[in-house]
Amino acid sequence: MGKKKKSGKMDKKVYEEELERLQIELCKLQDWVVESGAKVLVIFEGRDTAGKGGVIKRITEKVSPRVFRVVALPAPNEEERTQFYFQRYAAHLPSAGQVVIFDRSWYNRAGVEKVMGFCTDEEYDEFLRICPGWESALIRSGILLIKYFLVVSPEQQLKRFEARIEDPLKQWKLSPMDVKARDHWYDYSKAYDRMFDETDTEESPWNLVRSDDKKRARLNCITHLLKQVPYKDTGRDEVKLPPLQDADGFDVDAMFEKRKFVDEGF
Repeated sequence: MGKKKKSGKMDKKVYEEELERLQIELCKLQDWVVESGAKVLVIFEGRDTAGKGGVIKRITEKVSPRVFRVVALPAPNEEERTQFYFQRYAAHLPSAGQVVIFDRSWYNRAGVEKVMGFCTDEEYDEFLRICPGWESALIRSGILLIKYFLVVSPEQQLKRFEARIEDPLKQWKLSPMDVKARDHWYDYSKAYDRMFDETDTEESPWNLVRSDDKKRARLNCITHLLKQVPYKDTGRDEVKLPPLQDADGFDVDAMFEKRKFVDEGF
């Protein structure tokens, strides 16, 4: 699993400075994607509480949602269950000049659907047979596909679940399916092991990220992501603001005085 994990809490100031530096680079990557017409697809998978949402938030919080688009699909409806499995995901693939991030993806079938019995054994085996070819076709079409799997320990997962139970600001993150996942830890482990065996290909490899330490996970993941995209600093033209338009007699303050403002005492 690569280098030995570092111990000790990361200094907050060091983390924030490095995150800002990386986010500046993400803005440069964004400009390059738009200018070059690149199509980038990033997949995030991992157990519940592994920190996928936190990494995605730090990737996207300083860039344009018109360029960086996050896709987090709900469970399929009745019509979608009758479709070719990859069909509903195809509708969300990146067009030229876009970065699409899947917060969970077609790999639902290799994880929760397999473990919780939401698909048949035949559907599961067929998914694993088709998936490498599906991803190869995406890559041949010009999509840069990058896959991440965030690895969290059972001890850290327990702490994060307990925090969600106790914190009213986090309780929305805890679903009945999350609770059941604790009782199927090794069932998921076996499912992920086969998923890696079948879909960790030279053309479309899995990139594993240790996520017990959220700060280090975010920095490691974003740093790695930047290395996967052959972007360059395209530069920006100097912006000069024009003088404010002449009012020509129009009274803006009077316009607002006639309207009602929100005032709740703050």
